[in-house]
Amino acid sequence: MAFAGMRSPTMRFRFSYVGIQVRDVDRSIAFYRDLFGMQVVRREKVLETGGEWAELRSPGSRFVLEVNWYPEGSKFFPGPYRNGDELDHIAFECEDVERAYAELLTRGVPAGHPPFLEGGTMLAFVRDPDGIWIELTGPSSSP
Repeated sequence: MAFAGMRSPTMRFRFSYVGIQVRDVDRSIAFYRDLFGMQVVRREKVLETGGEWAELRSPGSRFVLEVNWYPEGSKFFPGPYRNGDELDHIAFECEDVERAYAELLTRGVPAGHPPFLEGGTMLAFVRDPDGIWIELTGPSSSP
């Protein structure tokens, strides 16, 4: 699949974090905390998806692992859970989520979900050629 104008995008992106899909948020937090020494930096239930997520970080690292749970039937997860489906999404920080989303769509990138606010943060999703969701998120204030 060719994408319109394979030149560099006008919007600048910076890889931000990886989100994985889990069956039990508490179990996953305990696993990464107790075995890998990660710490929970944020955790929220999300009305828009019906799910829940938590961000974990290793001490001294700026990289984040986000664990995501969605109820079966959510538009973000049609279900059922299957081994191998755990990569939920990858995320790129950008200067302007709405502009980045529009720019990527005009270049032939498949839509995932249009821009929306989640807990005060603007997000949008597109899909890569294999259907993996890519989150576009506004600038982060965390290190």
